[in-house]
Amino acid sequence: MKNTKIKAVAFKGICLIFFLFPMMGQGQDSVYMKTTPLKEKFATFRLFEVKPAGWIKEQLEQNLNGFTGHLDSLAPDLIVADDIYGKDRLTKHSKAKELGALGLEGDWQIQLYWWNSETQSNWWDGYIRSAMLTDDAKHLERVRQYIERILATQDADGYLGIYDPELRYKFENENGELWAKTTLLRGLLAWFDYAKDEKVLLAVKRAVDNTIKNFPAESAHPFYSKNPDVGGLSHGLTFTDVLEQLFYITGDQSYLDYALFLYKDFSKQVLNEDGQYAKITDDNYKFKGHGVHTYEQLRSLAAAWYASGSGDLGNAVIDFMRRLNLITTATGGPIGDEWIGGRSADATNTGYEYCSLQELLHSYASLYTKTGESEYGDRIERLFFNAAQGARNPEHSCIAYLKTDNSYAMTGGLNGDESDAKQTRYRYSPVHREAAVCCVPNAGRIAPYYVQHMWLKDGNDIVASLLGPSELNTVINGKQIKISERTEYPYENHVVFDVVAAGADFTLKIRIPDWAENFKLNTPYDCDRDYIYIKKKWGKREQIKLEFVTHPDEYRDWNKEVYFTYGALILAHPIESTATPVKDYHTAGLADIEYTPKSNDIYMIKSVEKIVKTGDLTFETILFNTHTNKNEKVTLKPIGKTILRQASFKRHYE
Repeated sequence: MKNTKIKAVAFKGICLIFFLFPMMGQGQDSVYMKTTPLKEKFATFRLFEVKPAGWIKEQLEQNLNGFTGHLDSLAPDLIVADDIYGKDRLTKHSKAKELGALGLEGDWQIQLYWWNSETQSNWWDGYIRSAMLTDDAKHLERVRQYIERILATQDADGYLGIYDPELRYKFENENGELWAKTTLLRGLLAWFDYAKDEKVLLAVKRAVDNTIKNFPAESAHPFYSKNPDVGGLSHGLTFTDVLEQLFYITGDQSYLDYALFLYKDFSKQVLNEDGQYAKITDDNYKFKGHGVHTYEQLRSLAAAWYASGSGDLGNAVIDFMRRLNLITTATGGPIGDEWIGGRSADATNTGYEYCSLQELLHSYASLYTKTGESEYGDRIERLFFNAAQGARNPEHSCIAYLKTDNSYAMTGGLNGDESDAKQTRYRYSPVHREAAVCCVPNAGRIAPYYVQHMWLKDGNDIVASLLGPSELNTVINGKQIKISERTEYPYENHVVFDVVAAGADFTLKIRIPDWAENFKLNTPYDCDRDYIYIKKKWGKREQIKLEFVTHPDEYRDWNKEVYFTYGALILAHPIESTATPVKDYHTAGLADIEYTPKSNDIYMIKSVEKIVKTGDLTFETILFNTHTNKNEKVTLKPIGKTILRQASFKRHYE
C-alpha cells in the first residue's frame, strides 16, 4: 500500500517515475538523436468505447445546455461570421478583425489575426467530444454538418488551414499556421475515432502530409521568428498531438519522427518560451513564460523523448516536473495569470487560467499513458476534481477565467483588487469576451479529456486508471466486455464494478489513489503500491465492490500554509457572498456574475483540532478568527462546491 503522506504540494512519487538516463553527449544535436523509440505502457480506448455516467455525464449535459452548447450564439462574430478556414482565410491584405480580446492595440493585435481559429476549433473540439459522450442526437447532427463543411475547405493539395497560398508556410515572425491546424485536426480525429469515417482520416492525413512537405524535416525552421515574443507560433508545437494520434491509428513511425523534428527546431530557436531543452536543463532557470504555453510544451517534450528514446530528453522531463511542483497550488492549479514570471505558487496571490488547467491535464494524461506511472493519475484527479471544479460556478453555467485557491472576491480583479478597471478575468462568465474567448472553449474540453483516460489498455488487460462513474464497452480477444463503474467518486470512496465478460480472460487493474490508507475488496487480488490486480477468467456477470479507506487530514503547501483534504478532495471554508449579474445574454439563462463577500473574516490555525465529518460532503473544525480573536467552529466543503472560499490557513503564533 501507499503509505507516504504528502506534506507539501509536491507529489511523493515523482522521484520514482523515472530513473536518471545516461547522458548521450554534450552536443545539442546528440540530444535529439533517435536511438530506440520507447513503447508506451498504456493505450487509450476508442472514444465510443468509454462513456461517462453519474455526475460527470450530468456535467457534460449541463455544459451542452449552457456555455458549451451556446458559445457560437454568444460570440457569433468570432465563431460563425469569421470563416477563417474558408472564404475568410488570412491574406497580406487582411484588415483588423474582432478577436474577442478587447483592449489590444497596435502590433500585438496584428499578431493575433489567427486568434479566431483557436476560439473556433478548441470550442468545436470540446463540443464534438461532449456530443459523442452524451449521445445527444441534436448535437451530433450539428457536428456532422460542421465536419462536412470544414472538409469542403480542403485544397486540392491537401492544405487545411487559415492562410491563402501567398502567405502559408512563409513566415519570419509570429503566425498561427501549425496552431490553427492543431486545434482543427484534434477535433477531426476525435470524430474519426468515434464515427469511423474514413474520409475524415484521409483528410487529416492529407493535411499533415501537406504540412510535412512544406515544412520539411531538418531543412525548414517552422519555429523561427525574428521577434522572440510569440504566441500562435509556440502554440503550434502542440502539432505533436496530431502526429501522435496519427501514429496510434496507423502505426506509421514517420509521424513520431516529425514530432521529434518539431521539438528540436523549437528548442533551437531564440524564443521566450520555457519548454526549450536548454532552459529546462539549466538548474538556475525559473519558468517565466505564458503559463498555458509552458504546460502544453511538457507533452511535446515527452513526445520527442518517446519518439527518440533519448536519455537526455527523459532527464529533461524530470527537470520539468521538478519545476512544476513549485508552481502548482494544493488544488493542482498551475500559475497561469497569465505569466509565471519566476514565481512560486501561492494560494492567495497566484491565479490559474482555465486554459492552463486543460493543457496541464492533457500533458499529465499523455505522460500517464506513456509511462504507466500512477503518479500522473493522482495529479490528474487532483487538478480535475479541485482546481477545475473549483473554477466552475456550481450554481450557474459559467466559469472563472482566472481563479485562486483562496478566493475572497470575484469582481474582476484578484481578490477584489480594483487597480485595473479593465481586469475582468476574476469573475464568472459563459464567454469572457472582455479578456479572450479561450478559457470557455477549454472548459468544454476538460471533462471529455478526463473521460477519455478513465479506462486504458495494457496489452489485453484493462486499467481503471482515473476513477469516477463511467462505462466501458470493448472487445478483448474476441470477447465482448462491459464494465460499469458505479460510484459518486470523489464525493464518496465506494466503487462498484459490474463486469459482464462472458468467459473472457484478462486482468483488471485498478489504480490505488495516493491518499488511500487502505482498501477493502470482495474478491481475491494482488497489489503493489500503485495498482490492484484482479486476474481471472471472468464469469458471465460479476460484481467487484471496492472501498478506499481514508479520513479527513491536513497537509502543508510550499508556503507552510495548512490545507485540509478528504480523499481526492481539497476542502475549503465557503464564504457567504452576494451575487450580482453584470450582463444578461438572454440565452439559456446565461450571464456574467460577480460575487462580493458578506464577511471579511480570515481564519488561521492556532491549535491542532480534529476535522469532523458532519454530513456527506460537510466537515467541521476549529479555526482562529483573526477579526474576533477567537477560536470558532468552521464548516468545510469540497472546493468544487464553493464560489468564494478560504482553502489554506496560516499558523497563528502567540
